[in-house]
Parts: sequence; C-alpha cells; structure tokens
Amino acid sequence: MHVPILSARTGWHTDELLRALAARGHTGSVVPYESLVARIAPRSTAATLAAASQQLLSAPTVLARIVPNGSLEQIIYRVDALHWLEERGVKVLNSPRAIERCVDKFYTSALLHEAGLDTPETIVCERVDDAMAAVREMGDVIVKPLFGSMGHGMVRVSDPETAFRVFRALEMSRAVFYLQRVVEHAGCDVRAFVVGNRVVAAIERRSRDGGWRTNISLGGEARAIDLPPAWSELALTAARVVGADYAGVDLLPASDGTIHVIEVNGIPGWSGAQKATSVDIAGAIVDHLIVTVCD
Repeated sequence: MHVPILSARTGWHTDELLRALAARGHTGSVVPYESLVARIAPRSTAATLAAASQQLLSAPTVLARIVPNGSLEQIIYRVDALHWLEERGVKVLNSPRAIERCVDKFYTSALLHEAGLDTPETIVCERVDDAMAAVREMGDVIVKPLFGSMGHGMVRVSDPETAFRVFRALEMSRAVFYLQRVVEHAGCDVRAFVVGNRVVAAIERRSRDGGWRTNISLGGEARAIDLPPAWSELALTAARVVGADYAGVDLLPASDGTIHVIEVNGIPGWSGAQKATSVDIAGAIVDHLIVTVCD
C-alpha cells in the first residue's frame, strides 16, 4: 500500500511516518498542500485531483499532517480538498472534520463542555469591551489565540490596564478574544497521546522555571507516566468527541482534584512524548491506519 502524507513540509514527523510505513512493508511520499491541483472539466465524467504527480484519488488512505499557514482562501481550499477526497472514498486521517474541530479552540471547548467534560471557564468575544468585562469578572485569565498550538501567543493577565493594552494590540490584527479563567494547579499538566481506542503514551509536562507554561516547545520538561484509568477514559472521550483517529489530549489536574480537559490537538507532534516514553508513536499511528483501511 502507498500512503501519501499531505504536509506543510518534510521533517522529523514525516520521516518517522515514512519509516513506520516501510517497516511494515508499505511505502509513502510527502505531498505539499501547495501542490494540490483540482481539475473540473466540462466533458469529463468526474473531477480529478493531482498533487506533485501523485494521484491521491487512487490511494486507499491519506495522512493529513500540518496544514501550512496561508490566506483564508488558501486554508479553506486545502481543507475542502481533504473533504473532497474523503467524499470520494479515500480514508483521510485525521478527517477534515476532526481537524476543523480541533484547530478552533472555541469549537473544541464547546464540544468538550457539551459532552460533560470539565473545561476551564471560557469567554470568547470580538469586542474589547466584552473582553475587559471578562477580565474584571474572572480576575486572572489566560488569553490564547483562537487558532494556534505549542503554547505560542498565550498571555496571562490579571491587571486591567495590562489586559487593555493586550486587547488593543490583538484588535489591530482583527483577532477573536479567547479567554480562560486560570485554574490553580501544581505547575504541571499531562499530554495523553490517543491512537484509536487506546492511550499509547502519556507524559507529565512541567515548566523548567516554575512558570505556568509547560509546553515542551517552550522549554518544558517531560517525563513518562502511567495514566490512571479514569484519566485515560477522559482522554479517549475527548478524542471521540472531536472525531479524531489520533490526538494529543491535554489534561490539567486542578488543586481541587478536578481534571480539566484543556485542549485536543488533531495534528499533534509527538517527538517529546516519544523521547520521554520510548513508544513508537508513528508506528502506532500507521498500525491504526492499516487496520482502519483493511476494515
């Protein structure tokens, strides 16, 4: 079986997936999203899609990795192409619907809350006045970009004057304000890596300097842990809620004993988790993909 990997770029993660495919007797190739060419011809019986000479429609499955930054039109077209492939019988992993749900923090938080999972108190708005009212109400908040990952762009504010300057700067870029009440905790969180119906790896992440950011990409330290069954079930439920075949689910144990589901990443990285746990996560993803396609 040949598996195209749609990605913004080649790198460690795509290399790992290609290695895992080869180890199982399959082949793969990395296809840039920018190379997608759709042809809808008047006299043709069906539309076709070509990308870097790879006929994606003939593949039984496609691995969708990082969607590159671009204009709104570019991003919509790239995700629409994934929908289009899926509607024509190609298994896309993760599905474009799952990617859409996970990339939007508001949508993810709303779905998790509606599923009965504990999530931090959240306010999403567009006007500075509404964001300021949220700060005055909640007191200590973390402002996050609606779209984003790896902890980039997050700001913690409690002082109204500082918050106002932050919101004015964000307003210039027409940002949506996504604010979450700070959850008191012991300075660490948990990343559970879900593949299919199991948690294949879990790590505890802790800031080196004792701060509130624990992301490994920002210098956080990771160690392997065994998740309690109840925590594993939270992670599995969160992945099911967004429809992800594989996901990085972030859990935050609060000081009051509540386990909050903070985020579900539908295009997760796993280098830190693999280094800390020695689990072949790319292999687990490929094994799940093979079983899914064969079923």
